[in-house]
Amino acid sequence: MSVFVNGNAIFDAARKGHYAVGAFNTNNLEWTRAILEAAKETKTPLLIQVSMGAAKYMGDYASVKHLVEDEMRVMNITVPVIMHLDHGNYEAAKACIKAGYSSVMFDGHDLPFEENLTKTKEIVKLAHERGISVEAEVGSIGGTEDGITGEGELASVSDAKAFADAGVDYLACGIGNIHGVYPENWKGLHFDRLKEIAAAIDTPLVLHGGSGIPKEQVQKAVKLGISKVNINTENQLAFAKATRAYIEAGKDEDKLAKGYDPRKLLAPGTQAIADTVKEIIGWLGTPSIKD
Repeated sequence: MSVFVNGNAIFDAARKGHYAVGAFNTNNLEWTRAILEAAKETKTPLLIQVSMGAAKYMGDYASVKHLVEDEMRVMNITVPVIMHLDHGNYEAAKACIKAGYSSVMFDGHDLPFEENLTKTKEIVKLAHERGISVEAEVGSIGGTEDGITGEGELASVSDAKAFADAGVDYLACGIGNIHGVYPENWKGLHFDRLKEIAAAIDTPLVLHGGSGIPKEQVQKAVKLGISKVNINTENQLAFAKATRAYIEAGKDEDKLAKGYDPRKLLAPGTQAIADTVKEIIGWLGTPSIKD
């Protein structure tokens, strides 16, 4: 029996309750422990996800799943945890279904619309046969490439309805959001389009690129139907800042205290991730699990 839940009940409740549940990317052991510790302390459900690149860095999809399972066991994690593939292509989604993830994202936004929809339906069928939930994406999410930041396209209401009808369990929609660091001239989220999509479908909606969007805009989006908010860059920045402070203070050169020990070197950054995750859980309004 899997230690993970598929997330459908959690995100359906979030959509109806006008709050959101954080989806936090893991990049290694420290990230995994910090994210789980935050969920444990706040007593809130959690989605922990891995990108294709991070999974390759950590070994493979199965090794990431086993790491999360093992850490849940040793940390005595009792809150619901969803194990999710973030931005997976067709083959990655199938691999994670086979590996026993409880949730997968098939991101076919770069494919022609009909091919994206057809492959999404295939992933939905494969996943649902095993009790696994599926996230899809309509309207590309912006990002930075070669120093140029693109806003991404707005998801159309008709496309969103087509994917909802295909049976996806939650839907990422482009509403002006961006992966990575937001530029100073970013125009903000397109709330009118979000309202239109939320009025057209009951499917829980996902906000990608949650790191860097002003808190007030994220909270407004949550009230309008966003039920899952993806966070990665914010944790990376917090980790880097805390690690830099440790090194600039010369603590890594303290040989008597063994400040060069990687466990000590990485500890401030790990704590910074846990603190960041707890803060975000708080302003997403994720309710605690009652004992």
